[in-house]
Amino acid sequence: MERTEQGPRSSISVEAGANGETALRLTGRLDSERSGAIWRRAVESLRGQKPVGVVVQADEVDYCDGSGIALLFDLKLQGRRGGYPVEIRGLRPEFQELLDRFREADFARAAAARPSELNLAEEVGKVTAGLGAGAREQVAFVGELCAALVGTALRPWRLRWRDTFVAAEMAGARATGIILMLGGLFGLILAFSSAMPLQQFGAEVYVSDLVAISLLRVLGPFVTAVILAGRSGSAFAAELGTMKINDEIDALTTMGLDPVDFLVVPRVLAATVVAPLLTILTNVAGLAGAAFVLRSLGYPMVIFTEHVESVVDSGDLLVGLGKAVVFGALVGGVSCLRGLQTKAGASAVGISTTRAVVSSIVLLVIAEGIFSVLLYFMGI
Repeated sequence: MERTEQGPRSSISVEAGANGETALRLTGRLDSERSGAIWRRAVESLRGQKPVGVVVQADEVDYCDGSGIALLFDLKLQGRRGGYPVEIRGLRPEFQELLDRFREADFARAAAARPSELNLAEEVGKVTAGLGAGAREQVAFVGELCAALVGTALRPWRLRWRDTFVAAEMAGARATGIILMLGGLFGLILAFSSAMPLQQFGAEVYVSDLVAISLLRVLGPFVTAVILAGRSGSAFAAELGTMKINDEIDALTTMGLDPVDFLVVPRVLAATVVAPLLTILTNVAGLAGAAFVLRSLGYPMVIFTEHVESVVDSGDLLVGLGKAVVFGALVGGVSCLRGLQTKAGASAVGISTTRAVVSSIVLLVIAEGIFSVLLYFMGI
């Protein structure tokens, strides 16, 4: 009994051959327009069956593109999965050469490698191994970056100064507006929130002392670093992530250029330099916001300035600026690392950007805690 499905200049005939074999006769063109219907018909004819073997007569196939080759190869894969041999006869040499480029064993290994559901112990082990690999990669990146920075210090002419200035402009000069606005708001909010409880004891004049110490030593550099991470660190990660997806970083490596020297060092140096400068702007804006609150409570500006000058000194300012330098280096380095770790996929750049911001903020909090403990024991 013979069943035939025909399309424009193509057809498939399914016959019950001798010795339990199933014969599929293909004729005409197996191209992207016609292979779909032929493919579905072939799959339906073999579904639910386990023949002794399948013989595909392809001597009347006069054209075969990638979709036709995929059809023939899928028939061979079905035979391998079903445990019966599939033989393709009569295929023209040029089409047979294309088909021979694919091996069923490779696809069988890929299918066998698909991950199965893991139990709790395996999940914990997988996560632990991932954390270990990530830590090892971060340590290696820190080593490469330190070596690159030392090399740049010894041979400054190797630094791409133009890219460094551009990154500094993007991270510093163009962030001036938001730094001044948020710094002023932080100073205003901190002063107003402190003035209300202190007013009960008639000590609201000491708001200036509280705000000045908090801004110069802690809040100024920390708030600046958080803004730098959200605004510029994410941009660094997105830029490098896009380059990674477009194979531009691999192209640099092929040309003999180290991506750390070529891409990371200018951005890290830019973030390190602009962080203390932006911190100064945050401090000035915050003090201006606190002065506005104290002036609204009826105190003259001379009282505010005298209290600020009496409670803070150059050491407090230097502590804050030192923190800002470290915070800027952390944000620049972590953001570039996350950009270089970008994987393939439509959402890869977004994932790297999110990881850069989150990792930067977590490290900033940890670094601030370490600074607080060290400064306490050093008596600074």
